[in-house]
Amino acid sequence: MKSGVYGAIIGDIAGSRFEFKPHRDKDFELLYSFSGLGYTENQTVEDLFKSSHFTDDTVMTIAVANALIEANWNFENLSEIVVKNLKDFGKRYPYRGYGFNFQQWLLRDTVEPYNSLGNGSAMRISAVPYFAKNIDEVKKLSKMVSEVTHNHPEGIKGAEAVAVAIWMALHNYSKEEILSEIEQNYYKLDFDYEELRQTYKFDETCPGSVPQSIFAFKIANSYEDTIRTAISMGGDADTMACISGAIAGAYYGISDELKQQVQKFLPDEFKSILLKFENRLN
Repeated sequence: MKSGVYGAIIGDIAGSRFEFKPHRDKDFELLYSFSGLGYTENQTVEDLFKSSHFTDDTVMTIAVANALIEANWNFENLSEIVVKNLKDFGKRYPYRGYGFNFQQWLLRDTVEPYNSLGNGSAMRISAVPYFAKNIDEVKKLSKMVSEVTHNHPEGIKGAEAVAVAIWMALHNYSKEEILSEIEQNYYKLDFDYEELRQTYKFDETCPGSVPQSIFAFKIANSYEDTIRTAISMGGDADTMACISGAIAGAYYGISDELKQQVQKFLPDEFKSILLKFENRLN
């Protein structure tokens, strides 16, 4: 099943254990539960941080997906619907690793953006390409979803690059065509993997993490290899695996086994929204 949304969520959960404990190797258990139970409503702090777990990346991905479902293909007021969903889901699922500025935005009554260039715009974008008829519409919808918080040009650019890559993957463009589009219009991807694995540092900005995340997709040969590669760079592991996983999930597809495995890490509400999202597109 081609799925940028599941690809993003699985990447987030796989990378969650390594966000602040870099693991510069591809060898690790992909989805690990300390308690053996996965997600529970009464999850302890110990369970949360020792286990694979969904972070703000998954919460915001679900929020955007739900906003698109609520918009029902009428995008005139999409920005307002997105704001409502980001704030609603963010408040109902606290303590999931939100950045300081985003956390302040969540709690404010006002809705003005805060000129962010953080990678939060890129990690939550994976549902958008499914509702776009062409690349121009991808860009339009991506901007509407991103600029409600991340109205810095680099924040908008990062989300757009990821959305365009996902859309192209869903529409059966080759990997070479996708990478060419990114390199011509967004970022150079001329990194050295071994150098990144040894020297790359945590960076939660779009310009400092989105190119590296797309590079993981460039050099990997499967969905799982993509997220393992992103995590092994040792940076903002959950978000980089979320971003690269969204592209790879749309390109390679997600196995039914992996899709079923990740279900135990998600609350029922998220699973219900994901099912609605899939049904809306069929």
